[in-house]
Amino acid sequence: MNILNNLNKDLTSVLNKFNLSENIDLRISNIEEFDFQINNLVKHQQHININEIKKQFEEKLSNCDEIFNYEITKSLFINIELNLDLILNEFENLDEIIKIDKKQKIIIDYGGPNIGKPLHVGHLRSLNIGRSLYSINKAAGNQIVSDIHLGDWGMPIAQILTFCEENDIQIDKLTINKLVEIYPKASSQYQNKKDFEEKAKKINLDLNNSDKETLKKWAMIKKLSIDSIKTTLDKLNHRFDFWLGESDVNHLIPEMLKNLEDTNKISKDNGAFVSNLDCDPKILITKSDGSYLYLTTDLATVLHRLKNNEFDKILYVVDNRQTLHFKQLFDSINYFSFSNKNFEHISFGTVNDENGNPLKTRDGGTKQLNELFLETYNYIKKMNDSLDEENLEILANTVITYSDLLTNRKTDYKFDLKKFTNVNGKTGIYIQYALVRAKKLFLDSKVVKKDLKLNSLFLDTEDIEFLKCLIKFEIYFNQALTNSEPHHLADYLYDISNLFNKIYQSENILNNENNEKKLNKLLICYYFIEFSNLLMKLLGIRSVSKM
Repeated sequence: MNILNNLNKDLTSVLNKFNLSENIDLRISNIEEFDFQINNLVKHQQHININEIKKQFEEKLSNCDEIFNYEITKSLFINIELNLDLILNEFENLDEIIKIDKKQKIIIDYGGPNIGKPLHVGHLRSLNIGRSLYSINKAAGNQIVSDIHLGDWGMPIAQILTFCEENDIQIDKLTINKLVEIYPKASSQYQNKKDFEEKAKKINLDLNNSDKETLKKWAMIKKLSIDSIKTTLDKLNHRFDFWLGESDVNHLIPEMLKNLEDTNKISKDNGAFVSNLDCDPKILITKSDGSYLYLTTDLATVLHRLKNNEFDKILYVVDNRQTLHFKQLFDSINYFSFSNKNFEHISFGTVNDENGNPLKTRDGGTKQLNELFLETYNYIKKMNDSLDEENLEILANTVITYSDLLTNRKTDYKFDLKKFTNVNGKTGIYIQYALVRAKKLFLDSKVVKKDLKLNSLFLDTEDIEFLKCLIKFEIYFNQALTNSEPHHLADYLYDISNLFNKIYQSENILNNENNEKKLNKLLICYYFIEFSNLLMKLLGIRSVSKM
């Protein structure tokens, strides 16, 4: 990270002299006249050498060219105002200023649909948050790969095959719509009909034993389902590096269980394998009938990834209802001595309707992502029927993505289509509109970037406010990266869009008789375009060509 990079190093070296090993705590200042705050001295008020540390800090601050003004309060908070003329040079290569020093190899596991079922609103936040974290980590310089981790094996598949067999349904003639109908019916019959249950268990056994005919039928269902999922994801602008799933690791489970039993890490309890880890509740590894759980498959997936991928960390982007599952998974990885890598659950809340209830269809079913997209697309089309299909699709995805990521991932939110398509609100439509304005203004000006240079003597108040907002970008980016919280960037994108709109609306920029002022504002326009394009990319949003 490059904001005050040299100063960070200098202040860190001071702390190291006094055996204080820590990063410089650089934050956004909440005092209007200052840009940043450093809180390291506050934490060490009782240090025996605090006066000397403070003195050496002051020397470093005084000698930093990027600092225009600073103060150290009685409470030892350090407030900093930056020299705009010097700092703006940092903006010339945005992609580089957000690169981190210590890069990691990361696997990000998100999406996680089951075959046989359509993508629904329950997948929305995992997809949006996962895609954004992928882009943020990649921009920071981390090596990152995405894996959708399909639910494509086990009893749900056996239930579908059983239903087809009992109803003389030819699997090679199945359509995706028919498959979607079958899934809940098969599940219901498995729960309520004993003979259906027994047949499904037999077919599941055939599947696990690699029966050729059963595998052939499974493969047809899997292809049909994945083709449908990919079509939906393409429409929503989602891509994955790996399309792996439970079927890719199922063969590893018997040996894994044997090794764990041989090393006394698990033991049998009424037919089920239970972890010997001392915890409450006890961790169930398999069911009493020997069938596998999500935990069984997830453990095998870890072994598979350790064998086939180099990585430092795995991020699991899964809703907060699975918190216990991932605690048990991570505890098990540690107890079984599988790996000392970092494993993190990126949890999130749910998407609800305007009344705070789970988002459903009119008939009470779970709303599919295709339905949500089409509903949003048609709503926007009614607002502006002159837009072509490509721009309408981009705007629909913008609304769905931006409204989702604007909310702190840890909380629930209400999907309010009317609110999220407001041209004047804190919405995806608003940020797209601001960017279209800026692009047209810059194009109409017929200037080129190399001819633009900031003249600080001719900056208006709103110009300074905008530029001071820009220099805070790295802080927000770092928050999003460190905490896996894209909402910091979504908020920031609105802030710069709002500040740019204030400048745009305050006067006719191209007709400004003061050429220095005009060029200042055109340079601001250029920076706004550059920052917006990058932020949208980090959030997984494409820009429209017109509105």
